[in-house]
Amino acid sequence: MVMSKIETEEQFNELLKEDTFLLFKHSVTCPVSAEAFEQYERYILGNEQLKTAYLAVQEARPLSNYVADTFDVKHQSPQAILFKSGKPVWNESHWRITYDSLSKAITE
Repeated sequence: MVMSKIETEEQFNELLKEDTFLLFKHSVTCPVSAEAFEQYERYILGNEQLKTAYLAVQEARPLSNYVADTFDVKHQSPQAILFKSGKPVWNESHWRITYDSLSKAITE
């Protein structure tokens, strides 16, 4: 699976057209985020059908805020948000982003 880094609302809105996709909000300066990002990478490497993208909060703050405001999902970093049919159906943050939590959320 190729990980896509997104930075704009337009890129994000293209992903919203997918039936299901996973968004990961990443802080490039936070060690907790680094660990969560490793869990995210590990999970998506084995799930090539899953559409996914990540954003670096420091580089795409307007996009991060847009997602939080548009979908009423409180901003956290790191944060994983699963979208189905254009709506967030699950989100988790910090140490709760694990291979197992991602697997459970996506297969439910």
